[in-house]
Amino acid sequence: MFASDSSGSPGYLELMATRRRDLVAQCTPIFASGGPSILEIGSGHGHFLTAYAEQYPDRLCVGIDVVGERIERALRKRDRAGLANLHFVRAELRFFLKYVSPEARWQEVYVLFPDPWPKVRHHKHRLIQDDVLELIARQAAPACRLYFRTDFLPYHEAATAVFIRSPYWELLTEPWPFESVTVFQSRAATHYSLVAKRRA
Repeated sequence: MFASDSSGSPGYLELMATRRRDLVAQCTPIFASGGPSILEIGSGHGHFLTAYAEQYPDRLCVGIDVVGERIERALRKRDRAGLANLHFVRAELRFFLKYVSPEARWQEVYVLFPDPWPKVRHHKHRLIQDDVLELIARQAAPACRLYFRTDFLPYHEAATAVFIRSPYWELLTEPWPFESVTVFQSRAATHYSLVAKRRA
């Protein structure tokens, strides 16, 4: 569930098929209600989404991260808080968006302080990319909001350009809907935010 989907040897393809089945088996009961959900991409140790789920116990909250140790710590936070509306899934972003349960519908999506990959040759690894915005939009509820925050101004500028050219999202000037300071935000001297809405 934590590797990207690409062509390769028969053994690799079989491994990917197994991971797809595992992802579907894990996510299908989470999204069985078919209602809108809150998605955090790169949930880390779960600080933000745990606080969000506590504030809104009637909302289904799902965080994904590629690092298993982060997911384990986030799950411990959830269990200590006794939050039945909160789930964390270990998965690579594109893999998750391609194979998550079709019942999943995003009401809000948060991308908070992702790795800025500052070197030009690494920009392809940034989370805010054209294809990612398209994948998110495919299962976005009407008027879904996407919230992006970074402490690296060049990444904010690059992400702004991606949103401007996207046929799926439009930038808004709405206020940030929920504040809970993450570990990265507490370390940042300043930060820059974007709010986008799924186009009708």
